[in-house]
Amino acid sequence: MSDSARIVIIGGGVGGASVAYHLTRRGERDVVLLERDELTSGSTFHSAGLVGQLRSDPTLTRMNQYSVELYRTLDAGWTECGGVKLASTPERMAEIRRQIGWARTFGLPLEEISVAEAVELFPLMDPSGVVGAAYLPTDGQVDPSMLCYALAARAREGGARLRTRTRVLGIDVERGRVTGVRTDQGDIACEIVVNCGGMFAAEIGRMAGVRVPIVPMSHQYVVTDACHDHAVLPTLRDPDLLVYYRQEVRGLVMGGYERTCAPWTASETSYDAVPADFNGRLLPEDWPRLEEISANSRIRVPAMADVGIRKLINGPEAFTPDNEFCLGETEVGGLFVAAGFCAHGIAGAGGIGKVMAEWIVEGDPGMDVHHMDVRRFGGRYRSPSYTVKRSVENYETYYDIRYPGHERGAGRPLRVSPAYSWHAAHGAVFGEKAGWERVNHYSTGPAGEDERPRGWAGRLWSPAVGAEHRATRTTAGLFDESSFAKIEVTGPDAAGLLEWVCDNRVARQVGAVTYTQALNRRGGIECDFTVTRRGEQEFLIVTGTASGSHDLGWLRRQARLTGSTARIADVTGQYACFALWGPEARDILSGLTPDPLDFPFMSARELTVGDVPALAQRVTFVGEPGWELYCSSEYGLALWETLWRAGEPYGLAAGGYRAIDSLRLEKGYRVWGADIGPETTPYEAGLGFCVKPDKDFLGRDALDPDPARRLRCLTLSDPRAVALGNEPVRVDGRVVARVTSGGYGYTVEQSIAYAYLPAGPGAAVEAEVEIEVEGDWVPGVVVREPLLGPAGSR
Repeated sequence: MSDSARIVIIGGGVGGASVAYHLTRRGERDVVLLERDELTSGSTFHSAGLVGQLRSDPTLTRMNQYSVELYRTLDAGWTECGGVKLASTPERMAEIRRQIGWARTFGLPLEEISVAEAVELFPLMDPSGVVGAAYLPTDGQVDPSMLCYALAARAREGGARLRTRTRVLGIDVERGRVTGVRTDQGDIACEIVVNCGGMFAAEIGRMAGVRVPIVPMSHQYVVTDACHDHAVLPTLRDPDLLVYYRQEVRGLVMGGYERTCAPWTASETSYDAVPADFNGRLLPEDWPRLEEISANSRIRVPAMADVGIRKLINGPEAFTPDNEFCLGETEVGGLFVAAGFCAHGIAGAGGIGKVMAEWIVEGDPGMDVHHMDVRRFGGRYRSPSYTVKRSVENYETYYDIRYPGHERGAGRPLRVSPAYSWHAAHGAVFGEKAGWERVNHYSTGPAGEDERPRGWAGRLWSPAVGAEHRATRTTAGLFDESSFAKIEVTGPDAAGLLEWVCDNRVARQVGAVTYTQALNRRGGIECDFTVTRRGEQEFLIVTGTASGSHDLGWLRRQARLTGSTARIADVTGQYACFALWGPEARDILSGLTPDPLDFPFMSARELTVGDVPALAQRVTFVGEPGWELYCSSEYGLALWETLWRAGEPYGLAAGGYRAIDSLRLEKGYRVWGADIGPETTPYEAGLGFCVKPDKDFLGRDALDPDPARRLRCLTLSDPRAVALGNEPVRVDGRVVARVTSGGYGYTVEQSIAYAYLPAGPGAAVEAEVEIEVEGDWVPGVVVREPLLGPAGSR
């Protein structure tokens, strides 16, 4: 075996083969793929092979669409049989109608069909209890092993070398970068390692000191004897009954996601250890665990009651704690991961290979994959027990309807604010993000059912949100933002690194607070945060709760690429943060501090609040005057109670994140991961004021100050029809965009949505648009931003 290669891929399943093939398409020739046994011998050979394209996430949908385009060109048993999704409840039908709207924004021909049409397409089904269905003719099925071998063949044709029966024993790391791979057939020096190990990915990661949070889950399906004579049947999903079906010659494959799942592991402490000799093998049949799905399958397809079962397949598949892939470069330079495919890796394999190849070759995936980025997992996922709790919950709720505001419950509470006990005692309704318990809203508040949005937006709605919103606009609101991620960048190189990374000028005077973006090479917004200069060599970055791990990884990668010696540290847990905003905020705070409050907007000052030393930042995310107050965590409860007692005579209200979201919508403040992200530029997003083109920064040369599309604020004619995200937007009868985020503005009393509209008359103020909300096209209009306080006087 060769003793060197530029890129080594570990894992000969469909993921590894796809990455190898797409790397050769990008011109890489020095690629070696290593497989411990034979190709497909991990999870690939026992996958069910369904290929569905539409997902709630735009990026994953596009990746799956690409997969279908690719599979059409391969000799891999691709059958474009179409896919039917059933609704056995009205709630599921509402979900399907939302998905049909999403599909329009991707050009997918998903259409609602009648129950009779569903029966015509899949005659084996019993329509009893079915209320509706959708059909996507371009969905299909593929033979997973044939797919893997077809991709591997193309990789070989492109120059990649595939080595089976080669077990990886270790990964060498020097100065934070991979330098080689050790195998039982010899060592290979290399620049890049791609961990495509599937259910083995966690143990492969440990060889380099990297945590890959995946759990092998036992997933079962049956293959029946012949029970029909139809030439082609579509795939069929009935998520309300937890089951799926696909054709297998004259029989069926039937599986699903049971409510009592079984993580599979060889260790009671790691939860992700796989026996060394588990190659090309299945787990023992577990008929009792299949009984729930089996009984449901007979409800929808009565023939399942009498047909013979040819075999029961029970194979482990790697699931992640959030049902999203693990992709991208880890904290070890040159070590990439493409794993955790959560039973839909066959559908995504083509897109995964394409994204990973671009990421490796160009340093950028070319798509917004932040929610699949392996860097999204924080320190809590180093805990195997926490990882398995979240993975089990996700598996067992795989087919559940996710209403807006849906919260997961496993492993909670874990991370809590110093004021958590106060919130709980005062009726807080908590949500969770990045492991943090955060106040969504308080249970108190006047009745306001007349404002409840219709449909999905109203399912988990509370009138308390409107009360907290209005109190912040009229008196003052107090919000616990301790979960916001905080990153310190210090040292002689700190200013230089941040000036290169940020599009705005951040190395200004001590005490300056700068709102800025960090861009990728395409000019896309990779990070969105504030930077406070606390000293000549000391900067504090504050970013979103869920963005902390991603932004920390991005900054450290840029430091590594530029050779910067700046120290970059996550200090989130060291500081509590409470926001005091509203017309009465100054009066409340002035009575608590001897220090003057005359410092201007977007600046910071050290002061004392009662007995507590704090850093006061004059910033806002709600469009009202006030401060974010930071203190060392041991002072947190004292600071919160001090502010609360001082504010009570003024009518101060404690508020949660649902009110913040409504308040920020009225002011047009963007949210990273929804309104802005790696595929949107500052000029497109209306953030051109942050860009300082007279300085050198990453992504500057890719920016176009006159983009072809712009983020626009829309208001809907019906205030109770609330768009939430991904709904199609139509101009002159043509779908041109999708909603990025939306909600209800309690001050302006309007339903608000944001969308990227093509530049031109259709994006002008007062231009008429239509937004599809749960199957109904609701008229709307483009409005000038911001809706509230356009002069910024507040």
